[in-house]
Amino acid sequence: MPRILELFKSRTSYEISWVPHFTSVINWSLRVGLGLLNQVQTIAKPWVAIIDHSIDIGTKKVLVVLRVEMDALSKRGSAVRLEDVECIGLTVSDKVTGDTILPELEEIFARAGNPIAIIKDADATLQKGVRLWSDKQENPVPTIDDIGHTMGNALKSQFETMAIYKRFAALVSHGAKCLRQTDLAFMMPPKLRSKGRFQSIGKLGQWGEKMLNVFAARGPAKEGSQLDRLRKAFPDFSQSRAFIVQFAATTNIVSQVMEILKNKGLDKNSYKQCYELSKNLPRNSKVKKRLQDWLKKNIKLQKQLVPLPLLVSSDIIESLFGNFKHIIERSPQADMNRTVLLIPALCGKREGVVVTQALHQASQTDLEAWDKKHIPYTVRKKRLEFFKEIGSQNMGNTNAR
Repeated sequence: MPRILELFKSRTSYEISWVPHFTSVINWSLRVGLGLLNQVQTIAKPWVAIIDHSIDIGTKKVLVVLRVEMDALSKRGSAVRLEDVECIGLTVSDKVTGDTILPELEEIFARAGNPIAIIKDADATLQKGVRLWSDKQENPVPTIDDIGHTMGNALKSQFETMAIYKRFAALVSHGAKCLRQTDLAFMMPPKLRSKGRFQSIGKLGQWGEKMLNVFAARGPAKEGSQLDRLRKAFPDFSQSRAFIVQFAATTNIVSQVMEILKNKGLDKNSYKQCYELSKNLPRNSKVKKRLQDWLKKNIKLQKQLVPLPLLVSSDIIESLFGNFKHIIERSPQADMNRTVLLIPALCGKREGVVVTQALHQASQTDLEAWDKKHIPYTVRKKRLEFFKEIGSQNMGNTNAR
């Protein structure tokens, strides 16, 4: 922002008497985030909470709780966006257990009120913390397992231990290495993630199905041609045809189901659509059983809670973490520090009135007090203290001599 203002000042007739330092802009942004947290209160409309932990950054994680009003999905007519959610809770920890999550949720929901349901992934620690909190309520709050993680775990359960899948994955990795940084790089398979691999495995199925068509050409290929080089990069690819066809068909159905549920939510219409799709899966498919069990369980919950479509995806919190990670990676020493206060500022409608109110809710003194209470140390602080201590010791040794 200071650079943009300097550009206006030097290149236009627009009068700017003062350009703030970049650290001032950072502090203002963090104050907006803190102000938004400070003004969280109960609301009359029914809402669901989406809860998740970020990945480890430095030595710490952040627990984030989002509030989404029940009618947000039907109003939007598609998957909810960051402007449709409100961050109502944010805590930073270097040790996370179910017992540590309990008091954090108690504090957050004491201020924001109780949701009618909680959406989360299948993480055991988070599951325990939510269960401990729910058990203490007069009316236990039901939980919804995020459809993306549910289907990812189902695909993992079905395919990960299969020898033919392992051979296929090894062949894909080998081919990717052969094509990388060549003129055939555009034919590379989707990257296989080391964590959460099966949540985006559908792209691999689509790629495999298309490659079967490429390798369907009969007879020898001309030496050095694209087909010849692809055959060398993926030797005996077509021998896995039966598996690839089954794998692609399964992941394609899962992708269709998730597209419906993430954009429309779960109600009797989307339930019927998804259940019909599940029937196309093989009779002994683990994915089929888990999907149908999930649908039956959560359609009952939807009927009990509201007449509106039920939000069943936590994708929005993953998107929020992605935006935050993009910002924090600019730092040469990535660490979970006070910049976590940008997370609330990335949510909701950031209109002028909202920003002004948030700034009035949090002063610079409030920001410093929050930092001292919630971020007792950072990598940078520990580094500075270490070198300061070493310098003091060396100075003492010099004086002794």
